[in-house]
Formats: sequence, structure tokens, C-alpha cells
Amino acid sequence: MSWAWEYLPDEEGVAGGAPPEFLGAVETKADELVRAAEALYLDGTTYEGSGEPMAYLDVAGGFFAYFVVPRLQRVFLCQVTTPPV
Repeated sequence: MSWAWEYLPDEEGVAGGAPPEFLGAVETKADELVRAAEALYLDGTTYEGSGEPMAYLDVAGGFFAYFVVPRLQRVFLCQVTTPPV
């Protein structure tokens, strides 16, 4: 298994209706979070702590909520928020 990110429960449920350019920025940040988690948890599968709490990250046009699960080597995106149009 290697580090990756994914939408939880799925992309439509988390990001459905968000503008494509905004989602591109979210996914770029998610890639950066994966690289950071991989560097922090060199072998996440052996991690024994409780993991990190939910966090929020601003991107141009809104923000998203995510959490890191080291033992699964995953960054889960669970909420994407854009301002009302």
C-alpha cells in the first residue's frame, strides 16, 4: 500500500457541484498533503497513535475538510465548501 488521498464517502457526495477549477485546486492541495503525510509517517502501517484530528485548509474559492489516517496511508477529503453563487 502507498499513500494516497480520496473523497469520503465519494466524490459526488463530497464535491458534487463544485466548480472544476476549484476542485483542481483542492486536488493539488490534497496531493501536497499526501506528500507531507508520507514524509511525517515513514511507515504509516506501523503507526500506533490515534491519528490527527479533522483539519481545514483554505484554497482559492473556498476550503475543504480532511483528516489523515496513518495506518491506512490515506488522506480523506470529507467536505468541500465554496461560497454561494
